[in-house]
Amino acid sequence: MCEERFMREALDLARNNIAAGGRPFGAVLVYQGQVIARAVNEIHTTQDPTAHAELQAIRKAAQALGRARLDGAEVYASGHPCPMCLAAMHLCGIERAWFAYDNDEGEPYGLSTAKVYQQMARPAQQQSLALRPLKPQGEAGLYAQWRQANPA
Repeated sequence: MCEERFMREALDLARNNIAAGGRPFGAVLVYQGQVIARAVNEIHTTQDPTAHAELQAIRKAAQALGRARLDGAEVYASGHPCPMCLAAMHLCGIERAWFAYDNDEGEPYGLSTAKVYQQMARPAQQQSLALRPLKPQGEAGLYAQWRQANPA
């Protein structure tokens, strides 16, 4: 079964990342049955809080394929994707994502993002991160300017 082979590869990446001092997260991005990108969580080496395995795999795949849309691709991740990674998958057209370890399994180790999912399920004004609109007076037309520069 190909799915299991891809997941084992993601888990091997995660284990190798642990050995390299990183977190237990690896991801494999597959398109049309072929591995397009492999990645691990690189927060420990880059100090970039967005350097999650899934995002790194998406970045590599987009570069390899020469496009930002990854419609029809699949992601195999060692852990349950966080909301940021899941949103990125939606935004670029990932068709399916698989994970080996869920948030409940990660919770005892501080590796769960369930609380972030809970926050994001609340209306924006009720989340712990203050998100408020602020458009300076007289500001208008940004999106229309973009459309004019990029006709459909």
